[in-house]
Amino acid sequence: MITTSRAASTPASNLAPTPHFDRPTYLMCPPEFFDVNYIINPWMAGNLHRPSRDTAFAQWRNLYQQLRRIADVRLLKARPGSPDMVFVAHAAIVSHGIAALSSFAHPQRQTEEPHLRRWLKDTGFLLWETPRETAFEGEGDAIFDADGRHLWIAHGVRTCQHSHRHVADAWHTPVTSLHLVDPRFYHLDICFAPLANGYLLYFPGAFDAASLAKIEAAYPEEKRIPVTEAEATQFACSVINIGRNILTGASVVDLAARLADHGFDVTQIELSEFHRGGGSAKSLALRLSDLEVAEGL
Repeated sequence: MITTSRAASTPASNLAPTPHFDRPTYLMCPPEFFDVNYIINPWMAGNLHRPSRDTAFAQWRNLYQQLRRIADVRLLKARPGSPDMVFVAHAAIVSHGIAALSSFAHPQRQTEEPHLRRWLKDTGFLLWETPRETAFEGEGDAIFDADGRHLWIAHGVRTCQHSHRHVADAWHTPVTSLHLVDPRFYHLDICFAPLANGYLLYFPGAFDAASLAKIEAAYPEEKRIPVTEAEATQFACSVINIGRNILTGASVVDLAARLADHGFDVTQIELSEFHRGGGSAKSLALRLSDLEVAEGL
């Protein structure tokens, strides 16, 4: 259910109500036009027009159904000419009724921007625009801590470091910049995942030494769950985490067992068609509700 409240952190908040959700809520976009039509990340190389749309739709539907077990899910209509629109989490990051909108680095994805902007505006979110000259790619490269009080943003492949303070200012929140150095991990969401209860799932090889030092300073060793390169290249860090529940497209039995040892209930979902495009579970669902809503699940 959506009710309305006033956002407290922006002067515009006294002009319009913003959405408030009483249970975890996500936005998904069906893969009606999904394909690999161009190459803008290493995963797309060798996969031009190789995804099966029928298989992709079946895999997406399974993720949608599994997510609906533990959350509400809204739908954004897919549009022709935007084959990557299914990766809706790359298009914004949302918290406390404010949506910081992406400014995609590649023209091929810029066609997605007006459709999500319109949906968010019509739903009542306050919009925080990013200048066109400042590349920023939503939850692909910006991720809140599990408590929603600290923002981690990556740069080096897609998102521009100059965007970090601008995006964090939408919520007046502290921000830590991380430098990605492996082009396979072009987005933060495929190598870094803060989890409930202070845990972190991450691939150390995606970061430079200075960034690893920041991560290790923020998360004690007993809370860090590193993945191997073999696990990372199965998109092991691209997870949807709601309380103790984790949805993942990675078929890694050992990792699922390790996460279970830390108290998580892991559901593995086949998402191989989307891996051809460079995304997995996390990028297929944009969080709309505040992180605190997930507590106790």
